[in-house]
Amino acid sequence: MAVVTDPWLNFIRRRREPVVVQTVRSTVAAVLSYVVALLMSSEPAPLTAPLTALLVVQVTLYATITTGMRRVNAVVVGVLIAIGFSALVGLTWWSLGLIILASLVIGRFVRAGEFVPEVAISAMLVLGVTRVAETAWDRVLETLIGAGVGLLFNVLFVPPVWVQPAGEAIEELARRMGRMLVCLGDEVRGHTPVPEAAARLHEARRLDHDIVQVDAALRQAEDSLRLNPRVKEGLLFRVVLRTGLDTLEISAVVLRTLCRTLTDLAKARTDEPLFAPHIGAALHEVLRHMARAVESFAVLITTQVGANAEEAEERLTRELAAGRASRDVVAHLLLDGVREHPRQWQLHGALLAEIDRILDELDVEKRTQRLVEELDRESREQREKYRPVDKLRGRLRVTRTRERNGKL
Repeated sequence: MAVVTDPWLNFIRRRREPVVVQTVRSTVAAVLSYVVALLMSSEPAPLTAPLTALLVVQVTLYATITTGMRRVNAVVVGVLIAIGFSALVGLTWWSLGLIILASLVIGRFVRAGEFVPEVAISAMLVLGVTRVAETAWDRVLETLIGAGVGLLFNVLFVPPVWVQPAGEAIEELARRMGRMLVCLGDEVRGHTPVPEAAARLHEARRLDHDIVQVDAALRQAEDSLRLNPRVKEGLLFRVVLRTGLDTLEISAVVLRTLCRTLTDLAKARTDEPLFAPHIGAALHEVLRHMARAVESFAVLITTQVGANAEEAEERLTRELAAGRASRDVVAHLLLDGVREHPRQWQLHGALLAEIDRILDELDVEKRTQRLVEELDRESREQREKYRPVDKLRGRLRVTRTRERNGKL
C-alpha cells in the first residue's frame, strides 16, 4: 500500500512548487493568448502572442508586470526600426548586419533589459517579409495580445505567495549549520584526525552554495509579495526574512572560520586530543547551545506572529543565555590552560572570538535593532521615490485652497 501512496504524496507535495505552478500557468496563458490572437489578428498562425505570453507570465505578479513592459517595449522598438530600414534599403547582407547592430545598440538605450536580443529579432522578422507595414503592426498586435493576456491572467489568478518555500529553505540552512555545530561539539571532546577536521572545513565552505540557493528562493518570495493584493504586510515579511538570512549568512562565515581554527589545532596536535577532557566537555556544551540557538533563530524569523513566534523567541533567548554562560566557563578554563601550556594560545583566543561573534549575531535585541533600521531605510527610500508625487499633491492642495478663498 505504501508503494501506491508514496507517488501521490510526492505529487501533492510538489504541486505547489514554483516550477510546477509556473509550468501550468504558462501553458494555460499561452493557449488563451493564441485563441484571442486568432480572433483579433489577420495572421493565420499568430504564434507571437503565445510566445509573448510564455515570456511574460512569471512566477510572481511583480515579475509579470515588469517583464511584460520590457517585452512590449523591445518588440515595438524592433518593429519601428524595421519600418525605418524598409523605407530606405532592402534586405541584403550588409543591411541585415546594420539593422542587427542598430537594434542591439538602441535596445540598450531604451532599457529593454534581458529582451535586448528581442529588438533585433523583431526587426529581422519584420524586415524579411514582403508586406513590411502589415506584418509589422500584426506583430505588435500579437505582442500586445500576449502581454495583455499574460498580465490579465496573473491579475485574475494571482500567483501564490512564495514565503513558505523561502522559509523552509532558511530553516533547512539553519538545520545544516546546527548539525555542523553538534558534530564540532562531539569532535572537541577527543582526538580529531586532521582529515576529519579538514572534511568538516570543506563542509562549512559548501554552505556558501546553500546560501546562494536560499537567497534565490528569498528573492522569489520578495517578488511574490510586491503588488500582491492578497498580502497586507509584504514589507514587514520581506524585511524579516531578508535580515534573518543576512544574520545566518554572517554566522555561516564565522562558522567556517571556526572550523578553520579547529583544523589548525588538529594539525598542531596530531597525537593528542584537541583539548583537555574538562575543557572539551565545556566546549561541547557551548556548541550544543549554539546549535539550538541557530535553529531557534530560523524558526523565529520564519514563523508568523503568534504563539509559535513567542515560543521560538523564548527558546532562542534561553539558549543564548545558556551559551554565554557556558562560554564564560570555557574562557576561564582556556585561560588557566594557556598559563600552564601556552601552545597555540592565539588559536584559543580566535576560538572564543568566533563563538562570541555567532552568539552576538543571533542576539534578540540586535535582531530587533536591525529590523527597525531596515524598516526606516525602506520608508526613506519610498518617500524619496514618491517625493515628486507628494510635491504635486501639495501644489494641488494649495491651488484648491486659494480657489476656495477667492470664492469666499
